[in-house]
Amino acid sequence: MMTIIRLMTDRDIEQVSKIENETFSMPWSKDAFREFLKRKDTIYIVAEVNNEIVGYCGLWNIVQEGNINNFAVNKQYRKKHIGFEMLTKLIEIGNEQRINAYTLEVRQSNVAAIRLYHKIGFREDGIRKNFYESPREDAIIMWYR
Repeated sequence: MMTIIRLMTDRDIEQVSKIENETFSMPWSKDAFREFLKRKDTIYIVAEVNNEIVGYCGLWNIVQEGNINNFAVNKQYRKKHIGFEMLTKLIEIGNEQRINAYTLEVRQSNVAAIRLYHKIGFREDGIRKNFYESPREDAIIMWYR
């Protein structure tokens, strides 16, 4: 299985939106993704296998800190290192744009994601109470410096 990690384009939004809707209880709209792709302070990438988008992630560059705000892999492609490859590439691109720290929030119950973030080098640095809705849950704040 050959995975291509590349910058997201407008053509990817349909497939990205499908993964978004299957993954999150409060998914972003297609228009939200279109708006973020137009901005100069964002980086969004996709993972592609056999011309199919199987994952995506993105960040906002806020004063040289990358706020990773969206990250998902199609259920059929989880546990195949695609998330690791995407996040590693996102950080690599961010570093080229002089981002020197990265942060994200993750549901406390999302053990698989937390394990992945630790593997990359993220560390827990606090809790956001009731950050998530549907279902309501605290978020763990993690940083990679």
